[in-house]
Amino acid sequence: MKPWLALGAGTLLATTLLTGCGGDSDNDNDVTPPAADPTPASVKLNFLGRHSSGQFDESAAEIPAYHAGSQRLFVVNANKGALDILSLADPANPTLEDTLLTDDLSAGSEVNSVAVRGDLVAIAVQAGTKTDTGFLALYDANTLQRISFVPVGALPDMVAFTPDGHYVLTANEGEPNDDYSVDPEGSISVIDIRDPADPVEARATFTAFNGQQADLKAAGVRIYGPNATVALDLEPEYIAIADDSATAWVTLQENNALARLDIASATVTDILPLGEKDLSLDGNGIDASDEDGAINIRTFDGVVGLYQPDAIHAYSAGGSTWLVTANEGDARAWGEDNDAYWGTEGSGCAGDPNQGFVEEFRVKHLVHASGFDRRCGDDLPPQLRALGAGALLNPDTFAYCGASAGDPGECRDDEVLGRLNITWTEGYRTDANGDPLLFTAAGVQDNVNGDRLMYDKLYAYGGRSFSIWSEDGERVFDSGDAIEQFLASDECKLGTQRTLDCKDYFNSGHDEGNAFDSRSDAKGPEPEGLTLGHLGDKTFLFLGLERMGGVLVYDITDPTAPQRVDYLNTRDDWTTDDPGSVLAAAGDLGPEGLVFIPAGDAPDGRALLVVGNEVSGTVSVYEVESLFD
Repeated sequence: MKPWLALGAGTLLATTLLTGCGGDSDNDNDVTPPAADPTPASVKLNFLGRHSSGQFDESAAEIPAYHAGSQRLFVVNANKGALDILSLADPANPTLEDTLLTDDLSAGSEVNSVAVRGDLVAIAVQAGTKTDTGFLALYDANTLQRISFVPVGALPDMVAFTPDGHYVLTANEGEPNDDYSVDPEGSISVIDIRDPADPVEARATFTAFNGQQADLKAAGVRIYGPNATVALDLEPEYIAIADDSATAWVTLQENNALARLDIASATVTDILPLGEKDLSLDGNGIDASDEDGAINIRTFDGVVGLYQPDAIHAYSAGGSTWLVTANEGDARAWGEDNDAYWGTEGSGCAGDPNQGFVEEFRVKHLVHASGFDRRCGDDLPPQLRALGAGALLNPDTFAYCGASAGDPGECRDDEVLGRLNITWTEGYRTDANGDPLLFTAAGVQDNVNGDRLMYDKLYAYGGRSFSIWSEDGERVFDSGDAIEQFLASDECKLGTQRTLDCKDYFNSGHDEGNAFDSRSDAKGPEPEGLTLGHLGDKTFLFLGLERMGGVLVYDITDPTAPQRVDYLNTRDDWTTDDPGSVLAAAGDLGPEGLVFIPAGDAPDGRALLVVGNEVSGTVSVYEVESLFD
């Protein structure tokens, strides 16, 4: 294993590096176009094999990318902070060839993402201090030699090529450090790679939106970090690019929005709020409790979900571009391991708000009749304590679970809403300036003597779904509660041989054994990663469930009416308390990144799906079998 050093500018010809996916020439006059794939009625996933890093719950296999010319997989190994290179010549037996390190760019640097186009490998490199400037580095997929690198924004977390091969984009998340004392601006780098030996970066920032903070918040964009401007608060996560290479859309996960980017000018033209998912509507139910010992998917008045997508991809259908998102959900939680942030019981709840920022809180603790101080020194964010001494539920909205003025009733019971994790940063009643209106413990509004917040609405994390959106961020489809309903059904099966009942391990955690229902209070199955595959005239979505595990497959050819066609979960051990102890037999846990390999590019002529599983540290390979009537 060795780090690869940069080569001179003249090492490789740009025409060699900018060929199409799989090494085909970009010049249509030089090649015979391949025959069109037949259009299947459906598809089925078949497990072929896996490579195991031997590291459990260490993020040792995250994001995969494939190079057809060398039949190699390039896989982000966050445990090493590096890029593992696997041979996929035998898809049933991927084997480790080498590891690519980046310490010469920045001591302690980490590889966060990888993408491949033609013979170019692009990697996003986080600096040793994550709030410092990161890097985009280009490598030759055949020789593994580095061609060039260029600085980008802080914490580049995802990288993508434009379809025309002219640019590489990085989503620079700009996360703060743990105590929030340093908070870089989020940004998107547009790197011109038409001469790969001399890449040129242009950086799209959000500073032009700093004067629009009030309007953005009113529209539903979450801007809520400590003392944050718009540019500081927005955190780019994942990139989708239109087929014409002109426009990109970037998820702003914590902010529950998308940024639309004009690629040629490297300019963010719009910030598109994604809105709320009304969990009171039929078809939008959730299981909200991890301690009721049952599957209980139901609706809740006064509760909404924030879509907060992680992965996003674009595709064309009917002459338009559509965006597919995996609505994972994510909370800001900085300084949660710092005792100085939380304070101690008996200290007057004197936690230090300058030592972090944690926005997540359980409903049962938010609206306890005794107020917030009972959680001092445990999980009470000092920023919340600064707003008031306790909180109430709107008795009109939450009367269905027994809330009355000054009393949450059964709403805070573990079997109802008590265990649900929500954000305390929104949902409480405010005045015209956005300041909280205060109430007495008896539920009477009194800004002089009152010290309680009044929550009219509770905001949960994630949609527990996938959605399809227009170019303008208008939702045309959401899967509602269909994922959880499927996992609770008799139809759903688990294991490589599909012999285990999903409902017996409903909403399990990805690092636990025998953990029925353990994720219901959080974000459920957590759809996180996705990729698309085109077979004939159809487009298929492959959606990874981070917590429950496995890959759901949908036919999304019609963006308004996706159809589920398969689910395969190759975790085989569901009962061992420590799955890491039986890693070789446990299977695949915690799917993170996915890549579809068309049959024409695959080593043995079969379309493949490759998944990086961060918890099991495995790279799994599946055949995507076309089924015909």
